[in-house]
Amino acid sequence: METTRQGAAVNARGIGVKGPRGWAFRGVDITADPGSLVAVQGPSGSGRTCLLLALTGRMRLTEGSATVAGFPLPKRMGTVRGRTALAHVPGVAELEPALTVGEHLQEQALLGRRGMPLWGRRRKEAVRALVDAALATAGLDPDTLPKGLRTCVRDLERLEALRVSVALAAMHRPHLLAVDDLDMKLTPEERTAAWQLLRDVALAGTTVVAVASDAPVDALVVSTAPAAATATPTARPATPDTHQPEIHEEEAAHAFAETGRA
Repeated sequence: METTRQGAAVNARGIGVKGPRGWAFRGVDITADPGSLVAVQGPSGSGRTCLLLALTGRMRLTEGSATVAGFPLPKRMGTVRGRTALAHVPGVAELEPALTVGEHLQEQALLGRRGMPLWGRRRKEAVRALVDAALATAGLDPDTLPKGLRTCVRDLERLEALRVSVALAAMHRPHLLAVDDLDMKLTPEERTAAWQLLRDVALAGTTVVAVASDAPVDALVVSTAPAAATATPTARPATPDTHQPEIHEEEAAHAFAETGRA
């Protein structure tokens, strides 16, 4: 097991993001140690996706203070972006249906990797090593796919697509991994497998924050519902609130324009 890296914790107090249509979320507190498994919950439209974007330096905070991977937000947004990764976020970090699994993995292996050999056999070996490590991290065996790594994304089952997304996001060992809509349209058995996937990533030292409708008992629970409480190891999902904030998650693009984005 990899030794937990220092500086990967999330510390946030009273953070909020406001867009052109109102507050996406506000008053959220988070204290998460390195390697924590964090579940973000709240009613639809309560800014869950925007919270992921803010914590990864991709959406500017309007109020409150936070540090991620030891760097303050919003002052060091660019640095935080380089130390975090997103998976499974529609419109921001999503798979291209027409590309194969192998094409996605190889492309990601060639991005943002300092020290990668420029050409030849060593380059191919380095790419292959990254791809193999990413597949292992995501618990994805290519032999279980219809056409192995040549399988197109559009032919993947939802849990398989989630594993590919996590493999891509985790390839360059981010300090924090943020995953959206983790358990949407998954069976109970698939949800258990999805949480185990993220638990394994967290055990290797990466702080994981995931939006989900339900959470395992070992996860810290953060609520974006109004008047949400600070997350603690014993916190449980908040009861859904009928109040709807002024901004919805599908309107994240509008909030980007107002608050600043990568």
